[in-house]
Amino acid sequence: MFTGIIEATGNIQSLEWVAGDVRAVITSDELDLSDVQVGDSICVSGVCLTAIEIKDKSFAVDISNETLALTSFAALEEGARVNLEKAMQPSSRFGGHIVSGHVDGLAELLLRKSDARSERLVFRAPENLKKYIAAKGSVCLEGISLTVNEVSDNQFGINIIPHTAEVTTFAELSEGDKVNLEVDLVSRYLERMLAVEKQEQGSGTLTFEKLAESGFTRKMDNK
Repeated sequence: MFTGIIEATGNIQSLEWVAGDVRAVITSDELDLSDVQVGDSICVSGVCLTAIEIKDKSFAVDISNETLALTSFAALEEGARVNLEKAMQPSSRFGGHIVSGHVDGLAELLLRKSDARSERLVFRAPENLKKYIAAKGSVCLEGISLTVNEVSDNQFGINIIPHTAEVTTFAELSEGDKVNLEVDLVSRYLERMLAVEKQEQGSGTLTFEKLAESGFTRKMDNK
């Protein structure tokens, strides 16, 4: 589990195709790997990956075909800069929101403009994900926890302060770029709960029996 607060950035040192998928080595002078063990999770630009080898300033991960198909990793190149966050600990500050590192899809940057010292960015979400994005709710883009300012159909806007641009890969984003998008986990569970409840209650057709069960009328005897 992660919080969407980026700890450091790193670079893709190497990409190697191994038996049909990709093994990547990521280096970072900023990320403290002293408390990371083989098998631990690290969020790399919004994608939860397992460290399979750890050195002083680098770690290796395997990237499956499923991950390549659903994320921006398909376009990764050696030397690319990535956002990094280690899995949270029970004593960690919860500065962002609950982030699983399971990318739901790709959002496209449509507009980027200055707003005083900050910047306003407008993204387009995939049609199947727009229902999970709400104004003043949270989204995770490239591993970064962000507040949604406004929503219009499948487009949503965010604001980034100079610090966010400076310490993440957002400074390098251009209009037309696609980024990893993870919607708020709570909205996913809420949708599932409502779907199961509706299924258990039947089709939802209003009947005298249902009205009676809810206390609105008495059950009628069949004669």
